[in-house]
Amino acid sequence: MATTVRRALLTLPAAPLGPDNPLPALRAPDGVHALDERARHGLPRDMARQIGYEPLRSLLPVPIRDGYGRERAEREFDAVVIENGLLRVTVLPALGGRIHSLVHLPTGRELLYRNPVFQPANFALNGAWFAGGIEWNIGATGHTALSCAPLHAALVPAPDGGVMVRLWEWERLRDLPFQVDLWLPADSEFLHVGVRVRNPHERPAPVYWWSNTAVPEGPGTRVLAPADEAWHFGYERSLRRIPVPEWEGGDRTYPTRSTYPADFFYEVRDADAGRPWIASLDADGHGLVQASTARLRGRKLFVWGAGAGGRRWQEWLTEPGTGGYAEIQAGLARTQLEHVRLEPGAEFSWLEAYGPLSADPARVHGPAWADARGAATEALDAVLPAEALDTAHKAWRGCADTAPGERLATGSGWGALEVLCGGFDLPGTPFEESTLGPAQEPWLTLWRTGVLPAPRKAAPPGEALVAAHWRDMLETAPADPLTEYHLGVAQWHAGDTAQAVRSWERGLSLAPSRWPLLRCLAVADALAGDPARAADRYAEAFADLAEESRGGEHWTAAESALGREAMTALLAAGRPAAAREVWERLRPASREQGRFRLLAARLLAAEGHVGAARRLFEDGFELADLREGEEVLSEVWAALSDAALPPAYDFRMRPPGGRDADGTH
Repeated sequence: MATTVRRALLTLPAAPLGPDNPLPALRAPDGVHALDERARHGLPRDMARQIGYEPLRSLLPVPIRDGYGRERAEREFDAVVIENGLLRVTVLPALGGRIHSLVHLPTGRELLYRNPVFQPANFALNGAWFAGGIEWNIGATGHTALSCAPLHAALVPAPDGGVMVRLWEWERLRDLPFQVDLWLPADSEFLHVGVRVRNPHERPAPVYWWSNTAVPEGPGTRVLAPADEAWHFGYERSLRRIPVPEWEGGDRTYPTRSTYPADFFYEVRDADAGRPWIASLDADGHGLVQASTARLRGRKLFVWGAGAGGRRWQEWLTEPGTGGYAEIQAGLARTQLEHVRLEPGAEFSWLEAYGPLSADPARVHGPAWADARGAATEALDAVLPAEALDTAHKAWRGCADTAPGERLATGSGWGALEVLCGGFDLPGTPFEESTLGPAQEPWLTLWRTGVLPAPRKAAPPGEALVAAHWRDMLETAPADPLTEYHLGVAQWHAGDTAQAVRSWERGLSLAPSRWPLLRCLAVADALAGDPARAADRYAEAFADLAEESRGGEHWTAAESALGREAMTALLAAGRPAAAREVWERLRPASREQGRFRLLAARLLAAEGHVGAARRLFEDGFELADLREGEEVLSEVWAALSDAALPPAYDFRMRPPGGRDADGTH
């Protein structure tokens, strides 16, 4: 059967994404995936070097996406379906190009964990992320900032003369263009994925890539990879080399046999480095395998564990009662703590393949690990030998520059702005001027005229740009308050905090809208160790915003974001009366948000009303934007009560009191 591509609509119960946070992300990433400095001692030299190479220190220029909730209603998503009679692939271009479903048609088996709902949660680098399917993570350690963002998509001729779907975008954290080409060769049971990341700049760039695949984690499911050792990383931020499969009294290749969430980065054997692979097979020996050419060397198993926290997170991310999932992953480095150097004008490219695999269950689940992985290797050799992958990669490289044809979806206009400004030539991934929109308009004017235009009507400041060339343009533009605001943000991103503060202070003296500059100065004060001054500026900023604010979701988002930060800073400074003033000026709908319910509990406790604070927990609320690894719920509860943390609030991803991530001392 010839491969076909068609548009479709996918209907899911979905929570709304809501507006982005309009406050620039001045604080560093949370570090939940950072390695404790002491843990680097004794690591292999190349691993230690790549762990220390350009870790992400700022989320700028991308906005934080925290406007989502948890009330779900039926919603239609634009989808692209690729089918060849053996596999059916459902792709969601508007959600980071996520592969939502991969069905093996002869058996009717879904090879992925297919999430029955769309529920954003705070797992991406910049907030909103959702579980399930296959995701393409680029940028820096963690889930990509494009998790819930649209990608460009179009039809392109495939290497075998058929048709393939190209996804592409401009990744803004590292300013790198990338593409993902998806096709099903005729009569093949494997989805082929060609990936390319290019560095069009005159400087080296740090690159991060991991392809993450959610798979069902049934009690009989085992994950196999060509490795006898792994690097274990838990939420205690330590990395250690352990044996595979048995460790600390349990076989960790079965996802449900760990207690706490953890990563197992496999040390792929040299004999298998030419075609690294990872498979998830059920009790009957059936499941999914992912294999690639050598460039994508890393393989990893992520487990939620069988403990209360991991189970609670799974309920949070999907629909209770639908079964859990684990993730099998593939990346450019051995671990996700590393970034790989890409030279100026160079590119990384590789080919991945995803498809069904069946192996003798007696061997897969037998006591001898070498025989179990040998069974999977033999089954893979029979259906996808290493030379077939290399041949397919070479054939695809001949199509990687082909101009896209019929457009299926449109991404952002940021790539068009950067290509226009930088004069880059990127065959195969056009970033056309027609994609420029209102968000890019003021920056386009700055590039063309040297002046950053004032907004036509009062509104929260738009998105900031912080790369060196934009900073240079801002430094030479007329120094009005808006320009000083954006210049300060760019200087802050570059590490010049003193100059950033001077720019914001200069802008403040003439600004008709003072709250954006005051908020930036408050963050600077807090990080400089002056909580009292930060609290003063936060109080002044929120009062100014409350006076200026108008109707509409962007103003409401600004009030909510600044209100959360202001109340947190005022409580930290021991000023509950000022925090109460902020609370009283919040919109009633904002006060019902989970983050504000938590702040209300903290405020009541600070005012001496501990019983009332505890009743807020007992009445129940949900923290929609609870961060992966965040322990604020358990910390606040412990300050209010000696009772055990109620199960609804137990999202703890690590054990108490110095135990490792598998519950052993």
